[in-house]
Amino acid sequence: MALGTYGIKRLSDVSPEDVEIISLFSPTRDSVDNTNVTKLNATNLLTPYFHNNDTGGGNGIELLGGVYNLRLPYDQFAAKGFYTLVLRPKEIRTSITDCGVLSSLPNVKGLVFDINNVPLESRNKFVNNGLVGYRIEYLNSNGSKIPNFYRIVTSSFFCEPVTQNLTNSNQKAIRYRYVNGGSNLIFCTLTPTSAPSNKPTAAPFIGQPAQDVIITNTHFNPISIDIEIVDYDVESLSNALYGNQTKSLSDGIYTIYDSNNNIYKQYNLYEVRDEFGQPLYEVRQDRGNNIDFTKSFNNIRRG
Repeated sequence: MALGTYGIKRLSDVSPEDVEIISLFSPTRDSVDNTNVTKLNATNLLTPYFHNNDTGGGNGIELLGGVYNLRLPYDQFAAKGFYTLVLRPKEIRTSITDCGVLSSLPNVKGLVFDINNVPLESRNKFVNNGLVGYRIEYLNSNGSKIPNFYRIVTSSFFCEPVTQNLTNSNQKAIRYRYVNGGSNLIFCTLTPTSAPSNKPTAAPFIGQPAQDVIITNTHFNPISIDIEIVDYDVESLSNALYGNQTKSLSDGIYTIYDSNNNIYKQYNLYEVRDEFGQPLYEVRQDRGNNIDFTKSFNNIRRG
């Protein structure tokens, strides 16, 4: 039998609404105490790309999955220093309403969430099978997350509570049944929820009522991007080193031009002499915004 090699990775076509961007700013590499953490709005910073796919149907416009434009607004990235951007799946923080079973399938256990306790911008995920593949992480009573412990949602449907008369007093009388809609409750099945065959009484922990949880999509892996904001980039340094330059002998104005022969920088050049007229220093002073535009390269070249 021949063995083939198959690729298992694909680019994610995640919506910017399902992304969280955390910005960590530090003025220097070795500063620890001055780190500022800011949560940014991904819908304003991430823009997906679309391309013309002539082989597809319809109008041929197709989302270029996995490729996004990241915009860095000046008002949020104006300070010089080091920015670490963490792009991670969006977190939905809510609490467990109940841990119950289905009335028709008592062996199927799951979590019940009240949509009214979910942040308004995330309620559109709490629909039939809208949470499939999402990860649920659990918080302790002090608000700290239980490390390295999670469950995966395998199904989610609207439900409503029903009361059943049970002969076993150890079982809960309130159970749940699926409904098509019109309910504010969602019943989520998880994995793993079944006990191992070698120990049927060891049912996995899936949470408890009123426990706070974090529900996260698994559309992509979190990534980290390091950005350094500086005064000069490669292009500006190239202008200073390799751009055209002129020096006015009458007034000592030294001008540097960019690649389009626009004035990039101007300096005053002069000497400092002692009382006997002997030169001591050569000085180059930045003129700042006091630019002499008569020193444009085209004017000087025409004479």
